[in-house]
Amino acid sequence: MTIKTTTHLNFRGDARAALVFYQSVFGGQQAVVTYRDAGAVQNPDEADQVMWGQVEAESGFRIMAYDVPSRLGWNPGEIPVFVSVRGSNAEEVAPYWQKLAAGATILQPLAPANWSPLYGMLRDRFGITWVLDVEVAYAPA
Repeated sequence: MTIKTTTHLNFRGDARAALVFYQSVFGGQQAVVTYRDAGAVQNPDEADQVMWGQVEAESGFRIMAYDVPSRLGWNPGEIPVFVSVRGSNAEEVAPYWQKLAAGATILQPLAPANWSPLYGMLRDRFGITWVLDVEVAYAPA
């Protein structure tokens, strides 16, 4: 079993452009899932924005990004980064969640999601936002 930590950048409508730029810098493969792709559209104007995006290169470079929905507050510099922990199965991810959840604010309970067998988000007692999930292969539509 292995886990990976990945810098997860937050944008307001610029995630796709940022991923294209980082791919041009570091190379690698890009994957993007929009709110429409995930069946998670809450604002039709944001349906084609990035709900989950990633650039991963053979060199080991990996970055994730998403567009913060307009229903959530967002100011650059206020919540620009999440720490993403991705595991290969629920048995690997769940114990980390349980430990991080002590004294945390649960933003999204750890549970199955349309895009992952297990996904959750919390803000730990130090104010750091963590996203934990079971990684699945991305299959473009």
